[in-house]
Amino acid sequence: MQTRTLGTQSSLTVSSLGLGCMGMSEFYGAPDEQSGLDTIHRALDLGITFLDTADMYGPFTNEKLVGRAIAGRRDEVQLATKFGNMRGENGERLGINGSPEYVRAACDASRDRLGVDPLDLYDQHRVDPKVPIEDTVGAMAELVQAGKVRHIGLSEASPSTIRRAHAVHPITALQTEYSLFTRDLEDQILPTIRELGIGLVPYSPLGRGILTGRMTAESVSQEGDARSSRYFPRFQGEALEANLRLVEEVKAIAERKGVTPGQIALAWVLAQGDDVVPIPGTKRVKYLEENAAAREVQLTEDDLTALEQAVPRDAVVGPRYGDMSSIDKG
Repeated sequence: MQTRTLGTQSSLTVSSLGLGCMGMSEFYGAPDEQSGLDTIHRALDLGITFLDTADMYGPFTNEKLVGRAIAGRRDEVQLATKFGNMRGENGERLGINGSPEYVRAACDASRDRLGVDPLDLYDQHRVDPKVPIEDTVGAMAELVQAGKVRHIGLSEASPSTIRRAHAVHPITALQTEYSLFTRDLEDQILPTIRELGIGLVPYSPLGRGILTGRMTAESVSQEGDARSSRYFPRFQGEALEANLRLVEEVKAIAERKGVTPGQIALAWVLAQGDDVVPIPGTKRVKYLEENAAAREVQLTEDDLTALEQAVPRDAVVGPRYGDMSSIDKG
């Protein structure tokens, strides 16, 4: 198994590539429980043992699915889940909550749904601007002390928030979007977490699927695919057309290398450092196997340069979210 270590003060060793489980239950087309179970089982067989979920996926159903999938194989798994994006039983969005009381209640609920104790990594999904980060992380630290959680992390936190949180309790990992299509964290966030010894867990390392080279305007418009909504401007109209032209450049490089576009895009993320563990999501075994093979792709300096020239940082059209208000500004 190829492994990497997240964090230096509170270290968690995980598979070098993880699996994002969100799409098995929601957002990217119709849920497919059996396919999700099969994909997780195959991931474990391939040595992809770092699984990522959250209470809000489904809502609540994705944690239950992951719990069923790992039953009997818990010792093989490094399991991460998240709290903070509150949703009701009918899927309604209830806002962000980082209060200590909610941290404790959400953790207990996640442990019950997953059927595991303790959680390997517990992340704050979004920073609550109404609650001092010291209070939220203080409650998360209490979970560690109580033996309910082994390590804690943040998601989409700003450099100043990361520093304040890390001063309360060692942060093991930061989860945020990072790919050839999203590189803004390189300016301040990546230097900050490396200074503090915090690992990086990039979500959407395939640019929400666009970097696989399989996406078309028609495929995005399927029922239940959130990418067709205005919440994801990069997948709308002329923006999508422009971004697909960038993908054609990536395709050409991948073809010369003898790999798929998705594999070379994942290899690029993996090449950004041994403290980087991407979590591409899929609910299909064949795509999981394709992603897993990216671990064997060796990129030369010329390859890296070619990819970054093919997708310059300012070339991607559209912000990553239509509403960036939930992203912590510090």
